[in-house]
Amino acid sequence: MKTWVCDSGQKLEIFIPFLGKYRPLSGRCCQTCTPKSWDGFHHQHLSSLGFRDAVRVTEEDTRYRGWLVRRVCGFLAVWGWKVPADTPGDLPARICCSRRVRGVATGRSRGSRGDGESHRRWKEKALEVLSEIQAPLSLLLLRLCNWALLKLLGRLFLSVQLHRGQLETVLGAARTVGNPAAALGPPRASPPAQPRPLSLQSGVPLVFLSMHKSQLDGLLLSFLLFSQGLGVPRVTVGDQPCSPRLRALLGRLGGIFLPSRTEQTPSSRAEGLPGAVLAAYVEEVLRSRQPLLIFLEEPPVALRLSAPARQWLTLVYRAVRDGAVPDVLLVPVGIAYDLVPGGSHREGTRGARTLGACLWAACRAVRQNLGCARVDFAQPFSLQEFAAKTLVRQSRMGKRPEELLLPAILGTCPVQPGSDRAEVWGPGPATAAGAEEEEEMLVTALGLHCLSEGLGAGGEHPRRRTSASPSLADGVACSAVMAVGITSALLLHKHREGVFLSRLMLDFAWLLEEILLRQRDVGFSGQLRALVQHSLVLLGARLTLYRLSPVGDVLVVPEASAEALRELDHHSAAILPVFASEAVGACAIRALLMEMLPFLGATVGPSGIVLSQDELHRKTLELLRLLPPNLLGLQPCQPLDCRSRDIVDKLLLCGLLEAEEPESERWVCDLAPRPFCKGRPWAGVDFTDSDSGSEDEVPKRCFKLSEPQGSPGFLLFLCRLLSPVLRTYARAAAFLERPGWPQHEAAYVEALLQFLAEEDGFEQPNRSLALSSLQTFKEMGVLEEVRTPAGPLLHLAQPFRSGASRRKLEAFIQQFAQP
Repeated sequence: MKTWVCDSGQKLEIFIPFLGKYRPLSGRCCQTCTPKSWDGFHHQHLSSLGFRDAVRVTEEDTRYRGWLVRRVCGFLAVWGWKVPADTPGDLPARICCSRRVRGVATGRSRGSRGDGESHRRWKEKALEVLSEIQAPLSLLLLRLCNWALLKLLGRLFLSVQLHRGQLETVLGAARTVGNPAAALGPPRASPPAQPRPLSLQSGVPLVFLSMHKSQLDGLLLSFLLFSQGLGVPRVTVGDQPCSPRLRALLGRLGGIFLPSRTEQTPSSRAEGLPGAVLAAYVEEVLRSRQPLLIFLEEPPVALRLSAPARQWLTLVYRAVRDGAVPDVLLVPVGIAYDLVPGGSHREGTRGARTLGACLWAACRAVRQNLGCARVDFAQPFSLQEFAAKTLVRQSRMGKRPEELLLPAILGTCPVQPGSDRAEVWGPGPATAAGAEEEEEMLVTALGLHCLSEGLGAGGEHPRRRTSASPSLADGVACSAVMAVGITSALLLHKHREGVFLSRLMLDFAWLLEEILLRQRDVGFSGQLRALVQHSLVLLGARLTLYRLSPVGDVLVVPEASAEALRELDHHSAAILPVFASEAVGACAIRALLMEMLPFLGATVGPSGIVLSQDELHRKTLELLRLLPPNLLGLQPCQPLDCRSRDIVDKLLLCGLLEAEEPESERWVCDLAPRPFCKGRPWAGVDFTDSDSGSEDEVPKRCFKLSEPQGSPGFLLFLCRLLSPVLRTYARAAAFLERPGWPQHEAAYVEALLQFLAEEDGFEQPNRSLALSSLQTFKEMGVLEEVRTPAGPLLHLAQPFRSGASRRKLEAFIQQFAQP
């Protein structure tokens, strides 16, 4: 145990976490958007309940014992799993009798000749649309496929870890039917104080909002929810086409699809009969308390909400808004793999969409070593509470990014720090005038909020951990960090030229401690050497190992090919959300140093450079306005001004900055009694109201650069974490010189990816970052979008039609990027 002395003189006790039974408290919902939910369904002691391997089934998981049971315990366990909630048998009749469907049918039948004939016709059409959405569950096929999936997962992964505390939290939320004591099951010996359940209403369903990293995620989460007693979930399938056989199989296992006639108009209110049937179906699924699983993005395009996800979230929100269900508990889900099944890190790859291709992909995957997997459930929170808080906060939206960034880029009229104190990332009042725009804004905020929770935003200030103050994290950390991710980040951002194994182990332990201090969990445990060797074995195809006999060490050298760099970058992507705040601050420091470089002498070292707080705050705000929060894993609800000040605090706490106080101001407020001091120490202090308190004489706060003890090169490491993102943005700005304007958005994206691939020495282009740069340029006012029947048409905005303005944009981005 160590002691940290803060600026006020208070001593805070630091408890260094370790990879044992106790883990960091993670998975809390947002205290800003859902303060009431933050108090419910969470226990301090749940972090000590340990883990369980979901694919390791023994005779203890069955009702039987004996030698024969141990041979077939997997089949017996799957056969004994119960379905707490199922689709009602009269679901077609309920949908045809729903007010929404009957209203659409009544409007269509006006003017027709026979009422009986028209009624039969629209009822047949409604049933046809329902058959496109879902198929009845087959319990026999479901159990057989889950048994086969149990065997397949056992061959694919060394383990699939579940946190017992997180699982108990979700089970407690699912059991809440009006009895506060029933939320957490029977009492234990000497239990802690029971929390107040979030909802005491019966019939509150659970909706799981998950990240999507591979095509196996749907089957994996469906298997886990079914095996842990949460029921057979209805899993939303993306807009990628499936063969009829595969679609029929997925439908019998719980997959649901969007009707073909509503996929092109996700936000339209005049969707006709298919949209009415789909809305009625979602309402009935929620009423029957079936778990619903929605994937927020597609694997080839991560960190952005997909169009199907927006549509499903809109339907869930409308069900709560229209009173079909009293409320919905949303549970963000994070999935972490050592190696992603199917190699979906290759940009543009599409999953197998035929039954034969799926079986062949499973056979190929069995021969691979994918390491471990980890599934995390965040704290459930109320959709009704989130919607109310978001709509209230909408009226306090600040300036748009176009108004804040363009003056700084073009050098016309710099925006003063603090002018966006009420700024919240999202559409401004001008774009959210109507009810439909308001609904779209809320659904987008909800999806990005849960996506940032699934990624895991930056946690509490490092090394600020007290026994009296529990985890008051400024972001929900859900998805765990794997050993392969830590090793890849070190090889890519710190030791790209090679490193000795002994040094790699020391850096692994250092980075592991920094991750745990930021209240982020990891998906592994064990001895340090075994963990590093395990990650090196999984990355063996991209590494070269040299055993040096005289030295008695091993030299690890990553390949210099674009494929190896892309794979290491993909594995290390989970590290960025952990250090996102510090990385933004480090890049802001770099930009300030680049501005000061022409004025610094050759003898001035980093420790002799003093940075102004106002200038650091200004640079941090500029970078925060440039990069969207979901790209960094940050929650979009916090004002940028508060986030910038929090970043400066984190830089101080992690040791990268030291407060520099003027000599004359050091002892002004020091009123403590001293020995051998005659008289009162405050006798010479002038407390009168005079001009000395004017703003002109208030000294500005300054900082000195420093290097944290035991963390050499930490500033450079943080800058390199954001380097791939900033380099893509800078190259996207340079690409504005290439195409002839206007042009279609799809053609622009493909040409941009080709331009990034042609860049000499540039890493393999990332489609997600390319699309993110396009969206940022739209919000900044660099590109203007015009809707046409053939698709969105992009135009260069008036300020950037000159080459000088485009070069200023590129230079503005490059000042933050570390080569």
